[in-house]
Amino acid sequence: MTEQVQATTSAPGRSQPLGDALERSRLRSTPGFYRRAWKRFRKDKVAVVALFIAAVIVVFSFSAPLVSELTGYSYITSDLRNKLLAPGEGGHLLGTDGNGRDILTRLAYGGRVSMTVAVLALISAFTIGATMGSVAGYYGGIVDSFLMRFVDIVIAIPGITLLLLLSVWFRPGPTGLAFVIGGLAWTGISRLIRGEVLSLKNRDYIDAARIVGASNRRIIMNHIFPNVVSIAIVWMSLALPGLILYEAALSYLGFGVQIPNPSWGNMLEEANDFYRDSWTFVFIPGFAIYLSALCFNLIGNGLRDALDPRLNE
Repeated sequence: MTEQVQATTSAPGRSQPLGDALERSRLRSTPGFYRRAWKRFRKDKVAVVALFIAAVIVVFSFSAPLVSELTGYSYITSDLRNKLLAPGEGGHLLGTDGNGRDILTRLAYGGRVSMTVAVLALISAFTIGATMGSVAGYYGGIVDSFLMRFVDIVIAIPGITLLLLLSVWFRPGPTGLAFVIGGLAWTGISRLIRGEVLSLKNRDYIDAARIVGASNRRIIMNHIFPNVVSIAIVWMSLALPGLILYEAALSYLGFGVQIPNPSWGNMLEEANDFYRDSWTFVFIPGFAIYLSALCFNLIGNGLRDALDPRLNE
């Protein structure tokens, strides 16, 4: 009888650790938010193909010195005896431009410059916009009103006109051009993050953080900002093609990256004088701009759908 009582009383003690282990195992087997999002993204075949093509473009662009080694041509050395060669002629896979320079090599170096400008502009725009939006949404009141009116003023300024003026006055290099573009491209993400912060700052876990003495900076950085990462990722993927087009437009108009340094925009501008003699010289940089912008837009659309928490399996 005593043994039976001991067995009965010890059974719950043995089942409790077993139940905890099963619960931990169940939680480990449940995919997290980003794993579920990646699974949804992989189902979007168009976005996956766009991601692959964009990766190839990025690797090609940032491997420009290797491309130059493989082609055997410099992006800056002219050869007027072999100008405007068609693709495949004279050992030039994509032909030559009006100064006899290898288009494939210049396309790689131009892509590196264009991508670098766009990425630096994206990082600077996100940094400014995320800071403005977080501060405005969290503090509210007069701080929110002041910052949002400042955003309205920046939005009201015609961006391309101001960029042209700044480019004429300062003639910035690729890095300076990136920060100039980023200084005008942050308004959209600031409003998005402000709206999210407004909806998050009164949640129970934020109140709990205040109660235990967390500073405002710690609450914003550690408790609020991680919850807007998905919105930031989608915005960046959709903003990047616009920034590529901004750089291309400025360089095409002669106010961006200056010749002889190549970018896709100034390659297209150079090709204007030779479109009757070599249509490929015009088509290749234009197609590179178009394909890059299209792929990043498709990736952004796929990420938007994948990261939408309202979509259920």
